[in-house]
Amino acid sequence: MKAVADLKRDVCAVIDARADSLRGVAEEVLHHPELGFKEHATAALVSARFRELGLAHRTGLAITGVKAVLDTGRPGPTVAVFGELDSILVRGHACADAVTGAAHACGHNAQIATLLGVASALAETDVLSSLSGRVALIAVPAEEYVEIEYRLGLREKGMIEFLGGKPELIRLGELDDVDMAMMVHTTTNPEEGRASIPPSLNGCLAKFIQFTGRAAHAGGMPHKGINALNAAMLALSAIHAQRETFRDEDTVRVHPIITKGGELVNVVPADVKMETFVRGKTVAAMLDAERKVDRALRAGALAVGAKLRITTLAGYLPYETDPAFAELYRANALSLVGESGWGQAHHHTGSSDMGDISQIMPAVQPSAGGATGASHGADFTIVDLETAVQVPAKAMAMTLVDLLADDAANARRVLAETKPKMSKAEYLAMMRRMTREALYEEA
Repeated sequence: MKAVADLKRDVCAVIDARADSLRGVAEEVLHHPELGFKEHATAALVSARFRELGLAHRTGLAITGVKAVLDTGRPGPTVAVFGELDSILVRGHACADAVTGAAHACGHNAQIATLLGVASALAETDVLSSLSGRVALIAVPAEEYVEIEYRLGLREKGMIEFLGGKPELIRLGELDDVDMAMMVHTTTNPEEGRASIPPSLNGCLAKFIQFTGRAAHAGGMPHKGINALNAAMLALSAIHAQRETFRDEDTVRVHPIITKGGELVNVVPADVKMETFVRGKTVAAMLDAERKVDRALRAGALAVGAKLRITTLAGYLPYETDPAFAELYRANALSLVGESGWGQAHHHTGSSDMGDISQIMPAVQPSAGGATGASHGADFTIVDLETAVQVPAKAMAMTLVDLLADDAANARRVLAETKPKMSKAEYLAMMRRMTREALYEEA
């Protein structure tokens, strides 16, 4: 078997040789953005690249997911490498889809290229012959928790249960054969440098909210109506009044939007819909903030006599980086970017379904630089594809070598040192407890 240093040189050489192809993938996905659970073209691209590499794989997982498993032929843990298929909706982005408004304003196009870089490194070398265990390469749908009403429709049809991609893969048993997992997410934060590892991320709950009033002529007889939009506006004000009660250390974020404000300008709004996230650093913080949000929503409905339906949905659990896993990645990334390129990442107040993964197995989600602008903003742009694609692909491939070389000694050590917060069964039970519906109307 080859020495670890030689194996790392081999995988990096393939990724460098494939640089133009990988950048082409990132650009192709950038110009064909798709929202979650609709990523059919992007999934087809991943499938086609897997076929070119001779990798047996399965498609249609949680609607659009793609999974290939590379087996070394020797027993050992299975390490998953994720890449996310979906985009978000930012109509003002230069590369937004003209019809849907979808845009890659979060860097998932780079993730897909990075995933394929790792796939190439393993498929086009004899590295696996010196490793033990397996590598699962998984293109995951629907990391962005958006279009809640649309996804509720998918749930009603029995197509999904959870509204995020990785929770669905967990439910479906597609990660039952995975022991630990990693992926890289693009950052625009200069402090995070070319590479870094955030220690944690917020978790979140999602809510779909419907205020129901009574329609009437808005000019001629508004007194005959019940204005559901007024109920929503009062609820928004009541939510704002709660903000001073959120503790700084809980990093709570609540950011509701009105998705439907009525039907016609001359009709008292009778059907008003909202969506919101309730984010927090811990599950306890999320649940505390959620109680206050629900109270505010009920207050708005009660004030005008509207009916209120709150559909609460399990979002994502808080993410925690596994320290031993992270140190292996950090050492490899440092060899590529140097001390000057390594940044300082702090707790992120956004959320990711990588949090769910981190609750049931060792996980790491480093950040990769190379982007500018605001994440999820119209000015988000990847300006350095080497940093955003090649560097993380090489760092993850090298980390796989470290984990699975020497009879997977490092992977076994990480697993021995890490006790998952919960089992799959406990995770699913918690997610289902968080998902519920309540209807309120004036007595």
